[in-house]
Amino acid sequence: MIILGLDPGLGTTGWGVIRAEGNRLSHLANGRLKTDTAEPLARRLADLDTMLAALIADHAPQAAAVEEVFVNANPQSTLKLGQARGVVLLAVARAGIEPGEYAARLVKKAVVGVGNADKAQVHAMVARLLPGVKIAGADAADALAVAITHAHHLASRRAGIG
Repeated sequence: MIILGLDPGLGTTGWGVIRAEGNRLSHLANGRLKTDTAEPLARRLADLDTMLAALIADHAPQAAAVEEVFVNANPQSTLKLGQARGVVLLAVARAGIEPGEYAARLVKKAVVGVGNADKAQVHAMVARLLPGVKIAGADAADALAVAITHAHHLASRRAGIG
């Protein structure tokens, strides 16, 4: 099964694509979708949607997972993140995929083993779980971690554990 992981952001949305075969995971691709900060909000959201549609068409995932929004100290930043996340969810749903949604704490627990792991620990475990992966930045590493979490969740559900 090909799984697309997404770490939404208005400026940068990280993405990662993995293949899950039983308990074996392999890296297929990862990267970042960037919007132009000079553009108006509506244009940036539309551009993000266009890039996501192309990404989904290129990789044809059978499953997808999206990181949930966390609340920032700055309400304006939280709102923009929520709008970008809405576009991400829409693009996945438009492709006929029901996305898994995971809180950052749950992703950390699934990948590292503890919910309060720092970014460096998460990225190190992503590299360990996907040998030879060249990660295109922190956003892409987070997206790969979300995809790995979804793969574990799906495997647990198939085994009757979750």
